[in-house]
Amino acid sequence: MSELIFHHYESSPFSEKVRLVFGIKGLAWSSVEIPNMLPRPDLMPLTGGYRKTPVMQIGADIYCDTQLILRELERRFPTPTLLPRGNKGIGAMVGFWADRPFFWTTAGMFIGELGPHLPEAFIKDREHFSGGPIDVKAAAAAAPLLRDGLRAHLAILSEQLEDGRPYILGEPISLADINAYMNVWFLRRLPIADALIAPFAKVVAWEARISAIGHGKRQDLSSADALAIGTSAVPQTRARLDADDPNGRKPGDQVAVIPDDSGKVPVVGTIVASDAFAIAIRRQDPVAGDVVVHFPKAGFIIRPV
Repeated sequence: MSELIFHHYESSPFSEKVRLVFGIKGLAWSSVEIPNMLPRPDLMPLTGGYRKTPVMQIGADIYCDTQLILRELERRFPTPTLLPRGNKGIGAMVGFWADRPFFWTTAGMFIGELGPHLPEAFIKDREHFSGGPIDVKAAAAAAPLLRDGLRAHLAILSEQLEDGRPYILGEPISLADINAYMNVWFLRRLPIADALIAPFAKVVAWEARISAIGHGKRQDLSSADALAIGTSAVPQTRARLDADDPNGRKPGDQVAVIPDDSGKVPVVGTIVASDAFAIAIRRQDPVAGDVVVHFPKAGFIIRPV
């Protein structure tokens, strides 16, 4: 069994990013299929209530948000690199475009096109997740208006590929490609996808190259077994002071970490380690025991408790 345990569901576009990185790096990983909505009783003790997808687990260290998961995979498995020399920051920059304005437009189209066919329980779950009501009829009426936005995002991508380069930064494939690809992959789940994407021949060819990569060496693992692994393991994260923390935080301080956009469930713990990019907090969970949960800082709010 691989030490890399990945909690995801098949239709999650954010999970597809990580699955592709497993493929690029030729990694073996254990797949834990989680529901696409709550409850997730075996996962919540590990994360402290964090409800976004996906989550990566290595023993009793739990990594939340694809931004951080991909950074951690690059740190642990640097070859082949996803951060080519001279362009280390561009992948993350593309990620914020892909994860927010591009994804919000794609997700709006998804609800608009498929909303009437989605289970009511799923809609209710996403209302709780987003923090507001979802009007399926209004979303359906607005879906045609979103085509302009999607076309614009696809045109941006096409423009970068117009000189015939195989990937966004040329060669080799990079984190920029993985982040941008997510929305094209997600859009393909809609009947309207071909009409929107087909006019961009460079994007279609780029999409095919990435789709052919595969997902590495996957084996299935039950959520109960993943929880048992986390419960019996000892977190490996060592205490590390961030001397440049703008708020003077230090290991041992108790904080709550909260996403700044949706799924705003606070995860409370004491700081173990921190740097400019990420924070790791220790939790004593009544079910999972001693776990350390890792979050990126960009896109999250850290509050003292």
